[in-house]
Amino acid sequence: MAITINSEARYLKGIGPKLANTLSRIGIFTIKDLLYYFPREYEDRTKIMQIAELQPEKEALICGKVVSVSRFRTKRDFIIIKAVIQDKSGKVKAIWFNQPFLLKVFMKGIELFLKGKLERNSYSGERTFVPRYYEIKESNNELPIMPVYPLTEGLYQKRLRSMIKNAIQVFLPQIVDYLPEKIRNGYRLQELKDSILKLHYPETIEQAKKAKERLIFDEFFVFQLGILMRKKAFKENLPGISFKVEGNLVDEFFNSLPFKLTASQKKVISDIRSDMSGGSAMNRLIQGDVGCGKTIVAVYAMVVAVQNGYQAAVMAPTEILAIQHYYKISELLHGMNIEIGLLTGSENIADKRTMHKKIASRKPMIVIGTHALLEEAVKFDNLGLAVIDEQHRFGVVQRTGLKSKGSNPDVVVMSATPIPRSLALTLYGDLDCSVITELPPGRGTVTTRFVSKKEKKRMYEFLRKEVKGGRQAYVVYPLVDESEKLDLKAVRTECAKLKVEFPELAVDLIHGRMSGEEKDGIMKRFKEGKIDVLVCTTVIEVGIDVPNATIMIIEHVERFGLSQMHQLRGRIGRGSERSYCFLMGDLSGDAAKVRIKAMLESNDGFYIAEVDLKLRGPGEILGTRQSGVSFAGGLINYRAADIIEQGELLKFTRDAAEKYILEDPELGQEANQRLKQEILDKYGKYLQLGVLN
Repeated sequence: MAITINSEARYLKGIGPKLANTLSRIGIFTIKDLLYYFPREYEDRTKIMQIAELQPEKEALICGKVVSVSRFRTKRDFIIIKAVIQDKSGKVKAIWFNQPFLLKVFMKGIELFLKGKLERNSYSGERTFVPRYYEIKESNNELPIMPVYPLTEGLYQKRLRSMIKNAIQVFLPQIVDYLPEKIRNGYRLQELKDSILKLHYPETIEQAKKAKERLIFDEFFVFQLGILMRKKAFKENLPGISFKVEGNLVDEFFNSLPFKLTASQKKVISDIRSDMSGGSAMNRLIQGDVGCGKTIVAVYAMVVAVQNGYQAAVMAPTEILAIQHYYKISELLHGMNIEIGLLTGSENIADKRTMHKKIASRKPMIVIGTHALLEEAVKFDNLGLAVIDEQHRFGVVQRTGLKSKGSNPDVVVMSATPIPRSLALTLYGDLDCSVITELPPGRGTVTTRFVSKKEKKRMYEFLRKEVKGGRQAYVVYPLVDESEKLDLKAVRTECAKLKVEFPELAVDLIHGRMSGEEKDGIMKRFKEGKIDVLVCTTVIEVGIDVPNATIMIIEHVERFGLSQMHQLRGRIGRGSERSYCFLMGDLSGDAAKVRIKAMLESNDGFYIAEVDLKLRGPGEILGTRQSGVSFAGGLINYRAADIIEQGELLKFTRDAAEKYILEDPELGQEANQRLKQEILDKYGKYLQLGVLN
């Protein structure tokens, strides 16, 4: 069998099945994957620091011989390995925790490269060198700039470098540069083979950076071209409904609104009007901060659908939000001849069957529900519009599942969790995007403060004063998983304590394990002002709208994500009165401090989202429900690029892709054939299956 660059890695000399299995854990399956497995950093061995010149808390690379090595066990049963390292200038003790195998590795007399910091021992006060990385020096002929690769258990730098070197020597000539010469010259990009070689074996750090720029451009550019091609195909090949966007029902809707629309809302309605009146199916993402008025914009689209004799479906991620949408939309459309139905998992069988019959008829109506809308028994006869609220809460399959209930209906997805533009371009680049950038006039300001334990009593007195003045409050506790019985018990206990603290106030509890009927009843009483203080979990994170609530206390903030806290804060400040968000918890961790600092600095959801992206990374923000979209070994498999670090370059390549595809929309020209094949090889099946939206 002829071995090629696309052959399995196990066929490369020196690997075999066992080592290939180890490589698979870091996403290396083929020989080509080895070539594209790039260093995480470089060790500049031309800049080795003398031991005598080490400065406390400053990272440095040193090289010296092992003079002695010893092993200690602490009272807390930690194993400490100490090695005395010596160079021409002096000696230093290096220390490792819980790595007893190093006793056999660090033989007396061997030379080590160590990268780390000189730190003071908190117990003994002694200064020791704490390495984050070490390597045994093999010879005096080693490369001046040494690549350092991400590893996994059972894989070592020396072995991985050897495998990559073999792959480069034999298979690098098989690399084909798929970027047309026009693009390479226009953006001053290096040849692909040269870039790969210099990423693994640069002569200088600057050379490595230049080579990486080419690979980052490739990954972003190819992906952006792919989703732009999908966007074009969606519009051209999937004809939609050509709605009449003006009429008596639409006029009645606008005339009945008890407030004026903001300029942003008018702009987004204009976008929707243009989409719905065209011949292609609408596929639009509406983004906006909490309380900006996205629902009104979506209701306009629903009214248009009903006016044209079609059904509209709204899918919300939770029952409590679906119920609130039902009440809010019913209120907005009160007096208009539009039927509105509700379908969630908690309805009894008889009510569900009644709603199923209505949905199966051709009667124009608006149906609001949860995942229950996706059940096989739900058969829309005339679905013209699908609205998905809080789209990040749904997986790809669920979103496309609602759309499939109709014959290519218009689709609006809404997000009250602002997505950084770099992430939006990666995930939703084939959607048309509208952003509502302003809040409705008359909204009260929200003041955010961190409250220490010493200030808790004072905060409670402030809460008491506000409630006696006619306001209401939320007190939120972290219930990470609604099945966590211990957490639920803790929330109930805290609610009981607050009833003792505020005997003169009406204090009640709401959480996700209650039935829909129970939650509905409590929220109705809260909205009516019959509950003063609502103790809750994150069940109220999204969409709950009680303008009279002006106080939010978030307990144990260290257990909340940044965007989650911002969403919670968005439940207040929805009326004209000034509101207050108090944060309490443990700030001993660095990440917690950064999150709280961001909350205190800004109420801007897009700023919050950028900080959150840097803290947690895209994978954690997307969560496990984002099936079909992966940032490690899946659909979006960036080897060199990082959407957090290179967000600006991502935007640049998006613009470049948009300009390029105008010249050759199908990439059918001969110069673009290799580029088109690269797109199909990487993303073809996903683009065809519609996984990206």
